[in-house]
Amino acid sequence: MALVSDYLKYTLHFRFEAGTSRGVLTEKTSYIVRIYDSENPAVMGLGECGPLPGLSADDRPDFEQRLSELCQYFSKLDLQLFSWNVPIVLNQLISQEFPSILFGFETAMLDYLSGGQRLIVDNEFAHGKRPLPINGLIWMGDRGFMQRQIEEKLQAGYTTLKLKIGAIDFQQELDLLASIRERFSPEQITLRVDANGAFSPAEAMHKLEKLAAFQLHSIEQPIRAGQHEQMAELCGHSPIPIALDEELIGHMEYVDKFKLLKKISPQFIILKPTLLGGLRHCDEWIELANRLNIGWWVTSALESNIGLNAIAQYTAKFRHLIPQGLGTGQLYHNNFQSPLNIDHGTLLYRPDERWALEALSAGQ
Repeated sequence: MALVSDYLKYTLHFRFEAGTSRGVLTEKTSYIVRIYDSENPAVMGLGECGPLPGLSADDRPDFEQRLSELCQYFSKLDLQLFSWNVPIVLNQLISQEFPSILFGFETAMLDYLSGGQRLIVDNEFAHGKRPLPINGLIWMGDRGFMQRQIEEKLQAGYTTLKLKIGAIDFQQELDLLASIRERFSPEQITLRVDANGAFSPAEAMHKLEKLAAFQLHSIEQPIRAGQHEQMAELCGHSPIPIALDEELIGHMEYVDKFKLLKKISPQFIILKPTLLGGLRHCDEWIELANRLNIGWWVTSALESNIGLNAIAQYTAKFRHLIPQGLGTGQLYHNNFQSPLNIDHGTLLYRPDERWALEALSAGQ
């Protein structure tokens, strides 16, 4: 058996201009890792490496060169090396400076070892028997654009909405939240907001107090990452529960993770496997959060359906989930056709539907 590892670069195109506080997105580049036996290329494991520009720790000029070198290196390894524990072995072989590559190789190898059937974690979700609750994501834009998204999500049956804020006038954002609360109580519609670090420390508490009038579930990353003293102060006094997101990026060592959570004491943390180094690192964050009585949920980071499927199957190994951030599969014109479906605010996997991955076949 000669194990082969390579990758294909794939650019995903948004259906609309997706606004964040860091700018407007129109496309997203991912690198699809393929692992297969040269004598039987039909059995292929797939994983997605998708660093986010300006955010991922491995958004760097030598990313693709390093990925290519790792694929060549893996093509020389004995498959038996991975029979013990795939995540631990990979974390010993791949630098933690490349978290999205760790995630891509980890999920590709798990997929390959399960027969190349896109089965990353064998559970009820993967067999179509357990839908996952998700939030409906409202992207930034002018008020009319955001209002249309809100109406679409409400009509689609979502009961949890997450609004990205910080790009338009703050009063207009407050008015949007007020328009929802005038129609729906917190028991009917749960509201989350994501500031992506848009507030300054000086203005943050004032804005949190204004937002608190709408009985929000949480606010993600009100100030930018790296301001630990100020974030700890906010978490200790905010009238709205605070969730750390970008703050977690780059903290790869277990002790470092513990020190960060202990110091800031957030109410929630948000886990994005692509940004945090894969499933093993998410396991560590969850173990620490549970120990410190911190809530958490898992969110995709603009992956194609290949990465989203792996994240969803991983998430489904946990019970008693609040709505997760796994609704990004419908963002793109050219996403890979998959059995992933959204229905009434849940993500579900329909095993009777096929994957359309011909473009990723060996030899392409």
